[in-house]
Amino acid sequence: MAEDTSALRAILLATDRGMLAERTRWPLWIPVFLGIGIGGYFSLPIEPPLWLAGLGLALAAGFLALALARRRLVAVMSASVLLALAVGFFAAQVRTALVAAPVIERASGALMLEGRVVEVERLPEGALRVTFDRLVLEREEPILVPERVRLRLKPGFPPFAVGDRLRMRAMLMPPPHPSLPGAFDFARFSWFKRLGAIGTALGQPEIVAAAEPSSRGFSVAVNDLRHRLTERIVAVLSGDRGAVAAALITGDQMPISAPMMQAYRDSGLAHILSISGLHISLAAGLVFVGLRALLALIPPLALRYPIKKWAAALAILFAWGYTLLAGSPVPAQRSFLMIALVLLAVLLDRTALTMRPVALAAALVLLIEPEELIGPSFQMSFAAVIALIAWYETQTPRQAAWRAAHPGLLAGIGLYVAGIALTTLIAGSVTAIFAIYHFNRFAVWSVLANMLAVPLTGFWVMPWALVLFLLLPFGLEAVALVPMGWGVEAVNQVAIWVAGWPGAAVTTPTLSMTGLVAFTLGGCWLCLWTKRWRWWGLVPMVLGMASLVLADPPDLLVDGRGAAMAVRTADGYLLLNGKGGRILKETWSRRAGPEAPERWPRQSNSRDGRLRCDPVGCLWRAEGRVVALIRDETAIETACAGAGIVVSAVPLRGTCRGATLVIDRFDLWRRGAHAVWLRPGGVQVETVAEAQGNRPWAWHPHPRRRKTAAAPVPSSPAEAVDTEVVDEE
Repeated sequence: MAEDTSALRAILLATDRGMLAERTRWPLWIPVFLGIGIGGYFSLPIEPPLWLAGLGLALAAGFLALALARRRLVAVMSASVLLALAVGFFAAQVRTALVAAPVIERASGALMLEGRVVEVERLPEGALRVTFDRLVLEREEPILVPERVRLRLKPGFPPFAVGDRLRMRAMLMPPPHPSLPGAFDFARFSWFKRLGAIGTALGQPEIVAAAEPSSRGFSVAVNDLRHRLTERIVAVLSGDRGAVAAALITGDQMPISAPMMQAYRDSGLAHILSISGLHISLAAGLVFVGLRALLALIPPLALRYPIKKWAAALAILFAWGYTLLAGSPVPAQRSFLMIALVLLAVLLDRTALTMRPVALAAALVLLIEPEELIGPSFQMSFAAVIALIAWYETQTPRQAAWRAAHPGLLAGIGLYVAGIALTTLIAGSVTAIFAIYHFNRFAVWSVLANMLAVPLTGFWVMPWALVLFLLLPFGLEAVALVPMGWGVEAVNQVAIWVAGWPGAAVTTPTLSMTGLVAFTLGGCWLCLWTKRWRWWGLVPMVLGMASLVLADPPDLLVDGRGAAMAVRTADGYLLLNGKGGRILKETWSRRAGPEAPERWPRQSNSRDGRLRCDPVGCLWRAEGRVVALIRDETAIETACAGAGIVVSAVPLRGTCRGATLVIDRFDLWRRGAHAVWLRPGGVQVETVAEAQGNRPWAWHPHPRRRKTAAAPVPSSPAEAVDTEVVDEE
């Protein structure tokens, strides 16, 4: 017993010494604990009262004040951790309350809509996706008026500008909820964007009033500039060449065709399309170096004034404008904050610390937009930059020594190529686990693709993009866009070429949240510390990745209407009945697939003989159980006879009493999509309602109002036609 106690004391003493040796790195953990507090808020099954979060914040602040007064290091560190957790939790809850806006309860049917255009996105087929605010809705029955809606406009619309007021016939529906438990929650995404409905314009819009510059507001003016610039780019460069060029300049990826976008994803080049550190750094660096070189050519200025600081200040302004023009996505926010801090150090004659700007940028993003923590953009962006900085913090001195010992052009080129390969390998490896969690995809040849595409982007495409900004005021954008388009086309061909290689993209099992959290915390431990104990972080990282082998996809899926169903075949494929829309089928096949090559039988048996269908419904036999899949109200008792589990697209109203588990139309309406596992010890069921919890953005069923006294028929957001692209992942 004494030996065990002494060993424990030795471990604690070593830990204390390690912590003291790393005291300069303590502030880097602030955004980590902020993120844990935010993640704790979003993982709750219910919405806590705001006063509870405020009380926790006050108690944590009081504990820290008491610890500072007593000057106990352990107490101060513990109180600081608790305060960061409480601040993160409180920031997330306050943000949820501040963005609260009305959300319509059910599909509206046809109505007249009038609103102001605040954002326009061009779709590949020539249609538009338009966001409106300041709405007026006209319908026979009263309807809740959202703060914002997003509509799809078919080609043939009259020319209009951001800020104009349009009027049209439209059909609205609530933002769709996840297509299966744990999938991307567009309803939560819409909540933080204040989108209360999505839908389709049923006719061409009429311009009611033109935009007034004095009343447009800053954000609307920026969106108008983005839209106009996108239009000018695609007018010069047609097809995917112009669409990709627009994505690199304005951040609008919607015009890119689906095959080209898939090629970028499968080749591992999708990050090039997102305005991030690569683009902001190149743009700011080109402005800084170019302006400084230009001013140095003027001796009176170069000898009398601090031209280096002038160039740094203008580079900050340009980076800020570029970030706004790109729509301020999280990678661009992170990049701008980091670059601004580095250039600010130039203005103040200070040396910028590498990891601290990252920590400060992460903390600012988390405090301003806490919901970004649970999105792929934040996770992948910060994971890549933290891993790269952690690597180069230790390797830069060695690289400098090697370069000094090997002068010459060939050595410099070799070091550059090795740097691109190593950077891609590190960034690709650390972000792969997040791509697997969110997209169930892994790009096998991403290192080779980036070695070809990144130099093209950095040395040819982005410099011409900078020239484009200089020529735009004079209407000479074509002078820069044409050569820029050559480089963009070369990058497109690299994406298509690599995506066509065998096994370029692999569909992976679904990673659990526990595995992702373990990998993330282990990665933070590995990257934020500098001493030898940093390698302890590899243990949770390996365990997090290893949890993929424990993935257990469901055996049966049914959507919130009962229209779309899927069952597991004997060889492990997912057999879908072909209903539910493109996005639902893609999500199911990614997260629970792969999709079976055969079609759902109409009035026959599946190839493995486990599924047999007739006009009333289907019987599926698996794991020693009989499951009835009912889709018609006629002959319900016959359809469910002998079945232990019943899933019905119609209300059963007390029939099928012999079944041990019954999921009918009302259950689907109340709880959303269901996932069912057939286990030896019983049946496990998970629903979207359980996964969402009782949160403000969750689906709350509302009975359909009828003019007659007939029994209400359940409705859900999924009952509206599939006209909105919601694949925000």
